[in-house]
Amino acid sequence: MNDIEEEEKILNTIETLNTPYDDVFHTLLNDCSQLIIPVINEIFHENYQGNETITFHANEHYINGQEGQLKKRVTDNCFEIQGETKKNYHTECQSTSDSSMLVRMFEYGTQIALDEGKTERNVLKVEFPHASVLFLRSNKNTPDSMKIYMKTPGGDVSYDIPVMKVQNYTLKEIFDKNLLFLIPFYIFNHESRLKEYNTSPEGLEMLKKEYGYIKNRLEKLCTEYKIDTFTRFTITKMLKIVLENLARKYKNVTEGVNEVMGGKILDYEAKQIRNEGIEQGIEQGIEQGIEQANIASAKKMLLGQMQISLIMEFTNLSKEKLEDIKEEMIKSGQLKEKDIKKDKDRGKSH
Repeated sequence: MNDIEEEEKILNTIETLNTPYDDVFHTLLNDCSQLIIPVINEIFHENYQGNETITFHANEHYINGQEGQLKKRVTDNCFEIQGETKKNYHTECQSTSDSSMLVRMFEYGTQIALDEGKTERNVLKVEFPHASVLFLRSNKNTPDSMKIYMKTPGGDVSYDIPVMKVQNYTLKEIFDKNLLFLIPFYIFNHESRLKEYNTSPEGLEMLKKEYGYIKNRLEKLCTEYKIDTFTRFTITKMLKIVLENLARKYKNVTEGVNEVMGGKILDYEAKQIRNEGIEQGIEQGIEQGIEQANIASAKKMLLGQMQISLIMEFTNLSKEKLEDIKEEMIKSGQLKEKDIKKDKDRGKSH
């Protein structure tokens, strides 16, 4: 077998490890990165104020899986927070525990450390990131922390990996601690009762009231300028994606919660998102800031299921440019074709 055939064989064994919950986690982390800071404060007992600079280290890695398969993983859940000192963090999202998780955490940590490592005078210096796991499901056997222990020729080394369990947090705690990152995953707290809610008007009404509370609190945070319009819509959009996957067998539940949450961008909200983007572009001194802000705004409006013709009107971007942006978002998994409002749908949305 020649080199080209060998390479093709390897590539054909690559499996991309992605679930809808991973996609939601990565979207929140990359598009609303400031939301992760309170989570880091909660997990590691830090005292970040929320306005620190976050820098991502997006590196594509391949790890060994079962039966010799290579599994592709983009470790864009590794990031640096610049506070009084710079610290690297690596946070994994897990819907359930599995026996290979610690191995993966170690593999990712090692690769991240090597990416940032330096060799000086025949000495390789590496720094492992502060690692943690966010469990969407948990039970009495789910650990509060895990440990990696290494026996080396130079001595024994170990470090802890703290665990955050979404199901341990009430809605009040989520908002009191500003853990807005957890809101899309809150439906996991009700997973065991979804079947009941689907057939019980009283149970469904109780669930809808909770999501009405979420909607009202997010809107209040928006009016108080504690989050921007795009962050509110992103949280809502990601909440719906998690709901539609977790409760896909329960039509009454998905329709009931979606009815409460809404989520489509109205004209005045589109203008607000556009203005926020322009202000941010000017503040950062970006070259051609207005155009870049319009591109950022267009992405937000596409996520909000706004019609293409209206996005063109609000952003002054051409249809060709919007098609390029749309294709880029579909390829990256941020957007699905079915979520895009076409002009022919315009009359149906009113």
